Amino acid sequence: MGNPLLLITHGSRERSSARQRLPGDLRRLRVPIPVHLPPVEAVFVMLRRLRAPLITLVVIVAVAVAGLALIPGQDGQGNPTRMSVFDAFYVISYTATTIGFGEIPYPFTTGQRMWVTASIYASVVGWAFVLGTLLRAAHDDSLRQVVRTQAVARRVRRLREPFVLIAGYGQAGRLVAQGLDAGGRRVVVIDRDPARTQAVEVSTSRQEVIAVCGDAADPAVLGLAGLGHPRCEAVLPLTDDDQANLAVVMTVQMLRPSLPVVARCGDRRLAQRMQHFAVETVINPFDRFGAYLVLAVQHPVVFRLIGWLLSSLGTALPPQRTGLSAGRWVVCADGQFGTEMTADLQSAGLDAHLLPSTGGQLPDLDDAHLPLVQQAVGFIAGTDNDLANLAVAAKARLANPQLFVGVRQQTHRLTSLLEAFDPDAVFVPTELVAREALARVITPRFWGFIDYAMNGDDRWAQPVLDAIVATCGQNSPATTRVRLTLRQAPAVVRWLRAGRPFTVQDLLRHPDQRDQQVSALAVVLQRRDQPPSYLPSPDTAVHEGDELVLLTCGTAEDVVESVLFYDTAVEYVVTGTVAHATWLLRAVANQRRRQRGPSGHAG
Repeated sequence: MGNPLLLITHGSRERSSARQRLPGDLRRLRVPIPVHLPPVEAVFVMLRRLRAPLITLVVIVAVAVAGLALIPGQDGQGNPTRMSVFDAFYVISYTATTIGFGEIPYPFTTGQRMWVTASIYASVVGWAFVLGTLLRAAHDDSLRQVVRTQAVARRVRRLREPFVLIAGYGQAGRLVAQGLDAGGRRVVVIDRDPARTQAVEVSTSRQEVIAVCGDAADPAVLGLAGLGHPRCEAVLPLTDDDQANLAVVMTVQMLRPSLPVVARCGDRRLAQRMQHFAVETVINPFDRFGAYLVLAVQHPVVFRLIGWLLSSLGTALPPQRTGLSAGRWVVCADGQFGTEMTADLQSAGLDAHLLPSTGGQLPDLDDAHLPLVQQAVGFIAGTDNDLANLAVAAKARLANPQLFVGVRQQTHRLTSLLEAFDPDAVFVPTELVAREALARVITPRFWGFIDYAMNGDDRWAQPVLDAIVATCGQNSPATTRVRLTLRQAPAVVRWLRAGRPFTVQDLLRHPDQRDQQVSALAVVLQRRDQPPSYLPSPDTAVHEGDELVLLTCGTAEDVVESVLFYDTAVEYVVTGTVAHATWLLRAVANQRRRQRGPSGHAG
């Protein structure tokens, strides 16, 4: 008998070697990613269902062929003859399929015609048996699930471009998928609700969105959706079930620890568990809204800047509210939202008073509560009932017209009413999660600038806001990423490789009039192996491989792109020299300059 301790030692060596190949502080083993695929192909499942009908049809054809070959016939001279087995099979084949080519090789006798007639009716029964079984199998849910699962697996395997895996296709997942699709990114979504996955198939997306119906908490479902695919670039657990999101985080970090993860979680305790697995970002919508609200109270200019930059493209610059820190705040909410809001306001040193709801109903602002509202500077209405939130917020505004009013919105059915009511702040958890997740996936450098701005004060934020408004106007700008690589900025890279300097200001000059600056402002400069530089000065030199994030408006992005790709534009914005457009004319001009020499006269 072998020593079992040797097996333990052998396994330990394998585990040690596997651990050395995986990054991170957790002790992981490299294991294959499971894939939730049926054990057999759909065609074999179908053949198994059709086994009895096919056997029946084969027996009918075999008997018909044998009988037709044995029944004697007559040739053209009336001599007795027998049909060969091949001729009998040929006749039964076109007879049983109701094609009918006639009687060969000679006209049939009465006995042969009687046998062929019986064979026709028998084959009709056999084909009816086969087709009926086939139709029943086509409507069988288990077989259809096998077909769909294998079709999804093939579509995922055929992906050749980077894609983002989204777990959960609710409101947040749908908004993120639409944003990624608008940016030209491929998406694979997972949801346990068949109605949601079917809605993906009929969505008006620019690119094909692959939908997987299943539980994202199952590692095999994640594997089927492409977790192990080499082109998967990020995973976003955005379901409304925090436990399922935690399961996705654990699966990704144990099986593909190199993938970035942006997870949604409304429970602080579960969010801390996610952090144990080194998750890139955990978005708690309640905590985020509380942080933004505290920012609006303590640093109104910073809040105005960040809220404007994170709003949809073209949103007008909102007015600034001040004086929100010198007074009482009333939170009229229930559950975790009310507790979170009150705790965040109190932690910021504010006088916050919670009016809890009873049975999901907000308390009516009667004589006992109206004095609190009349003496307050801010009021937050937030239960799961949008109608109740809007009603109590309206009564609070009537009691105190100068009140800062925030309303929680759960669904989009009352969006038009909320827009007409015009609250000072609207908390939509799904939109907040979607906005931050999109920003972190599409332009992570820009989100770094947002984090940097949140740590600033109003004295820092005011000149930044003024500079953005002076450059891009009163409407929120777009975010553009510029990477100085040979593929994305060939003209600039060729200029830099020649040893000539190129600055941020040169990038933002107009290629037709270099004294004018395009409507763009550089907010982030990321250099290899160095911390990012925020709001770099115009005279900052850029190097090959640098990445910049620009705030642009109008046609500024197209104008900057012309500088990135055209050598004549680069030479003009740097030196002011109008270079020839063609390579031949530039070569002739360079030759003439060399002939003139340093003095400018011909040699």
